[in-house]
Amino acid sequence: MSPIRIIILLLALVAAGGAALLVSRMSQPQIVTETVTRDNTIIEKEQVSEIKVLTARRDFNIGERIMADDLEWSVWPEKGVVEGQFVETKAPGAIEEVTGAVVKMPIYKLEPVMPQRIVKRGEAGLLPVLMAADMRAMSVGITPESASGGFILPNDRVDLILTYEQTPTPTNGLQSSRTVAQTILQNVRVLAIDQAYAPAAGETEESNRIGQTATLEVTPEEAELVALSQNRGELSLALRPLDEMAVTSPRKPRLEINGGEDEGGAVTIIRNSEPTLTAMGGN
Repeated sequence: MSPIRIIILLLALVAAGGAALLVSRMSQPQIVTETVTRDNTIIEKEQVSEIKVLTARRDFNIGERIMADDLEWSVWPEKGVVEGQFVETKAPGAIEEVTGAVVKMPIYKLEPVMPQRIVKRGEAGLLPVLMAADMRAMSVGITPESASGGFILPNDRVDLILTYEQTPTPTNGLQSSRTVAQTILQNVRVLAIDQAYAPAAGETEESNRIGQTATLEVTPEEAELVALSQNRGELSLALRPLDEMAVTSPRKPRLEINGGEDEGGAVTIIRNSEPTLTAMGGN
């Protein structure tokens, strides 16, 4: 074989080998190496001072009595403490001080106990605190029969019904009498049953509480009407539903004492030694 042919053959072999190597490298996946430089971020944390304040361990309704087991010291941010809160470092005996107090505004679980929401032992009576402005507390005697079987609880709303014997009137020369029942007040709030200002723990509207006295929240004029009605006959309490209509419905005082059913009625009330004739007719 001539030297020229040998050289051409060798060049062809080298070219074929180079082509094979190029194809082999192109068929393999490419790995890209990327260098990422990240800046170091420094986070500064502010130190928050903590303090312990007196909180409730459960929800409290108006009139409930606070016991020692109902209170606990809870961690609270020092900047979140407001004036009046019981702080452990300033009032370490607050639990004993608050024990026995009665709630006059609702307190919720884990909420700080505020002096404005409770009446402590030895302070002013609770009943005036629970009453709205310009209202009066009037007590009436009750029985299971006259108080919805004992299902009326404090803060319920009731109607007052008076039952009495109407004065006999001549009818065809004969004397006749009849028993009359009238609703004299509507939508009256019950402040207490006996000396209980609120339902007991776990007591619901289905609970039964037998009492002898119901204390009602009435206006001064209604208090006079209730006092007069108790001397006139027997008062019964009719329980109202606890819905929006029951709370917002207007009162409708009504009592027929002087005059018959058709004539309407009037009540003579003495104010400042002067008699006042107050009409109580209508429905």
